[in-house]
Amino acid sequence: MPLLIFKTLSLCRKTKITMEQRQKFNGTGQGQVFKNPFLEMFTKTSPIIAFFTDVPLILFFLYMGIHFFPISLGLGATLYIVGLFSWSLTEYLLHRWVFHFVNETKWAQRFHYIVHGVHHEYPRDEQRLFMPPLPSYIYAAMFFGIFYLCMGNYAFFFMPGFVNGYSIYSFTHWAIHKFQPPKGLQFLWKHHNMHHYRTNEKAFGVSSTLWDHVFKTLPPQK
Repeated sequence: MPLLIFKTLSLCRKTKITMEQRQKFNGTGQGQVFKNPFLEMFTKTSPIIAFFTDVPLILFFLYMGIHFFPISLGLGATLYIVGLFSWSLTEYLLHRWVFHFVNETKWAQRFHYIVHGVHHEYPRDEQRLFMPPLPSYIYAAMFFGIFYLCMGNYAFFFMPGFVNGYSIYSFTHWAIHKFQPPKGLQFLWKHHNMHHYRTNEKAFGVSSTLWDHVFKTLPPQK
């Protein structure tokens, strides 16, 4: 368990908290998004499901591009790589301005809880560390539509790189919440844990801290 979580749990043991509050830290609890059990089922997923959601999307767009809109290998590879790194900025912007969009209206609070709030409430709930397939496909369709309007058929090579970047992010997020940090990546684990357990108004990057440096949203180090 990361040191920051251990310190938080130690503090909890010294204060009177409810069982529900303790569960939010130790990972045994799980929030409820919908009262309807059928709808609730669609808010949960797993690494295997995430893998078989992302990889077919990548292969589908590559197949479409290569077979129906062929371009040179160099240009196709360049678009793929640009798409992959473009996800990094998108990740930061979505996390900061969409997932953390909250105001006093009930609809905004409800929206926040569905898309991200439940994860902050129970950050170690393994069934909600990935985006479920249905919203994943909806977001993919929306982004592809935007890319197609902007770059035409080149979007078929840009999009799979973009999804690849998203997949790296989502599995990095899962690993941070589930495993001890590997050597050399402790800073990334610490960065995201700071977001969850100290200041949720900072440290919006998950797979990279780059954009927190650029937009000056690094968490305090002390």
